[in-house]
Amino acid sequence: MKSMTRRQFGVAAAASAATVLAAASLPRSADSQSHAANRAFPQGFLWGCATSAYQIEGAARADGRGPSVWDTFSHTPGKTFEGQTGDVADDSYHLFKEDIRLLRDLGVGGYRISISWPRIFPQGSGQPNPRGLDYYQRVVDELLTHRITPYITLFHWDLPQALPGGWRKRATSMAFADYAAYVTRHLSDRVNHFMTTNEFICFTDLGYLEGHFAPGLKLSPREANQVRHHGILAHGLGVQAIRANASGAVRVGLAENAVVFVPVIENRENIEAARRATRDQNAPFLTTVLEGKYPESYLEHEGPNAPHIELGDMNAIGSQLDFVGLNVYEPSYVRADASAQGYMIENPPTSFPHMASPWITVGPECIYWAVRNVCDLWSPRAIYITENGCSSDDVISVAGRVEDTDRLMYLRNCLTHLHRAAAEGYPVKGYFLWSLLDNFEWDDGYSKRFGLHYVDFATQKRIPKLSAEWYRQVIASNSVM
Repeated sequence: MKSMTRRQFGVAAAASAATVLAAASLPRSADSQSHAANRAFPQGFLWGCATSAYQIEGAARADGRGPSVWDTFSHTPGKTFEGQTGDVADDSYHLFKEDIRLLRDLGVGGYRISISWPRIFPQGSGQPNPRGLDYYQRVVDELLTHRITPYITLFHWDLPQALPGGWRKRATSMAFADYAAYVTRHLSDRVNHFMTTNEFICFTDLGYLEGHFAPGLKLSPREANQVRHHGILAHGLGVQAIRANASGAVRVGLAENAVVFVPVIENRENIEAARRATRDQNAPFLTTVLEGKYPESYLEHEGPNAPHIELGDMNAIGSQLDFVGLNVYEPSYVRADASAQGYMIENPPTSFPHMASPWITVGPECIYWAVRNVCDLWSPRAIYITENGCSSDDVISVAGRVEDTDRLMYLRNCLTHLHRAAAEGYPVKGYFLWSLLDNFEWDDGYSKRFGLHYVDFATQKRIPKLSAEWYRQVIASNSVM
C-alpha cells in the first residue's frame, strides 16, 4: 500500500466524514427545525439597526446646520485618523431614502437614529432652524411608510459648538432640556420611543478628562466630575421635558455603555463580585441614574473633587425610565477576593482575541451579563441592546462581495448569549445592531468599518456584506442563525 502523508490522510478522512455527515443529515431536517426553534427569541422581539447623525449624515453646512464640537475637533490637525472629518460621511442627509430601503430589505422592525442638535438649534438654544426639523420629519415619515419604528436618540455627542463652555457649564444641561422639549413637541405624534443621551463616559471623560474625543480637553478631576454631573443632569431634565411635551404616550430611556463585568467562573462568589463591580465601577453614571443618588462610596472616594449638586438635581437625574438601553461590545472579567470591595478586576493577557478595533475583545458572554447584572441590581422595566457590533478588516473580493465571516462569528456568539438572557426571563425587548453602514468612526475616521453594508466613500455606493445576508435571516426566523 502506498504510504500517505498526514495532509493526504486528513483530506481523505475529511472527505469520508463529509460523506457520512451528508448522508446522516438527510433525514434530520425536523431536528434542525427543532434546534432553530430552541434558539428562537420571544414573539414580538424587536430587531433593528443603529446609526448616529454625525457619523452618517454629512451635509455639515447644509440647510442652516450650525457647527458641532466634532466639526471643530475633527478639523483640528492630529485629532482624527489622517485628519478625516464627518463633513460628508455617508451623505445620508441626501441618501436617507436609499438607506431606509436597505433597512426594509433587511426586514428590521426598528431603526435607532440620533438627531443633530446643531441642525435644530444652530446656536445650541434660542431660535430653532425649521429646515433642520423638516429633515427629521421626512426621515420619520419615510421610516413609517416602510413600517419601521423610529427610536430617537437626542444626543449622540455632536454638541453645538456655540454653547459657551460646553458641558463644563450647567446652562448646557438646561439648553438640552429645551432642545428635548422642542423635538418632542414636533415629533411625538409619530415617534413613541426616545433616548436622551448616548454613552456618558464618551462625551464626558473622553472629551473633557482624557482629551481623545471632542472637545479634546484635559480638565482636573474636580472639573471633570462636574462635567459628568452636568451630563447626567441633562439626561434627567431631558426625561422630564420629553414627558411634559409629548403629544401622546411615549417611552423614555437612554443608551449607556456601562462597563460589563463577567464572572471569571460562573459560581456564587464570582457572580456576586460581578454585581458589586457593576454597581461600583458605573457609579457616576448608570448607578446614579437608576438609584437617583450618588453612591456614598463614590462621594467618599472623590472627596473634595465630588461634584457640586444643586437642589432638585437628584430628583431629575433619578427620573423614572421606561427602559434601559445598553451598548455592549466587550467584557471585563472579575473574580471574588478578600479585599474590602470584594472583587478583583482581571487584566486580559496579551493573547486575548480581539476584532479589528483592538479595544473590542471577543467575549460574547458579556451581552448576557450586561443584561443580568443590570436587571439583578435595578430591575428595569425593559432592556434594549441599543448597540452591539464590531469592526472588521472588510475588503471587496474579485467577485464584488464582502465576506465578513469574522463579524458573523462575533454577532452569532453574542446573540447566542443574548438568547440565554431572554430564555431566562430577563426583560430583553429588542436588539439594535451597530451599524447599518460603514461610517465615520470618531477619532478612527474611516479606518474602521462596523457596517452591515460596505460604503465606498468616494462614490457613496452601498454594498451588502455577508453579515447583512445573515442578519436578514436572523430577523426572518426570529432566532440565532
